[in-house]
Amino acid sequence: MALQITSLNSGSNGNCYYVANETEAVLIDTGISCKETEKRMQSIGLSMQKVKAIFISHEHTDHIKGLPVIAAKYHLPVFITKGSYNNSGLSLSPGSLNWLKCGDVVSIGSLCITSFSKQHDAEDPHSFMVTGNGVNVGVFTDIGSCCSKVSSYFIKCHAAFLEANYDETMLENGRYPLFLKNRIRGGQGHLSNRQALEIFTTHRPPYMSHLLLAHLSKDNNDPLLVQQLFESQARQTKIIVASRYQSSQVYSIVAPGGNVEPRLVLPRPALARPVQMGLFD
Repeated sequence: MALQITSLNSGSNGNCYYVANETEAVLIDTGISCKETEKRMQSIGLSMQKVKAIFISHEHTDHIKGLPVIAAKYHLPVFITKGSYNNSGLSLSPGSLNWLKCGDVVSIGSLCITSFSKQHDAEDPHSFMVTGNGVNVGVFTDIGSCCSKVSSYFIKCHAAFLEANYDETMLENGRYPLFLKNRIRGGQGHLSNRQALEIFTTHRPPYMSHLLLAHLSKDNNDPLLVQQLFESQARQTKIIVASRYQSSQVYSIVAPGGNVEPRLVLPRPALARPVQMGLFD
């Protein structure tokens, strides 16, 4: 018994993460269009018909761009905080809206999704842990600093999506204006590679099998640099850098002592680079 996970897109141009058991799936954020979401899922052997709910972390464009069309087309419930929705500019069907609060545990079939607050420049933003088949998968992106909630959930994860947004030297020496640099690194923006690595090395459990590094900045980071940095400390954990241009493979996450047949992963077609839409990298 396992959970399947993939990143459909990760970056300031759009974020969308998929977690599923045998019968149900959820999307964490819908920051790419409905058409692109369907295309990418199909390319790796997944179907929107299995998706039963959408969970939104916060209201920035790169996390909600595809939400209205996806939710309406597939008649999906949307779980979001009132603060995030009120600041989103969206107008969704009232029947689809479900309000989240910190510590809520939502059951979607046999999946359980726990929400918890995080430090980010948004109105009442939340992170999530998805639990099923004895497996915990955490989604830790758009986090300005590692608070006690991040560490307490990260230490329980068999797999995680963890933000590694920027290299500190690249950001400092880069083209961004000072106010934007300070917004990114000011404790309410994003995690640097160093901060993310500290979370990984300090709080990972011994059974963490997969770490997907997420939300890399296009201008202030280097995927190869991040891969090498984390692999040097990885031990038994498989390190994957999630792309802003295409989906990742589908990974099967099992609890310690579990056994699962390898999952067939279809090849991905080459995808055009999308337009950058995030408020900041």
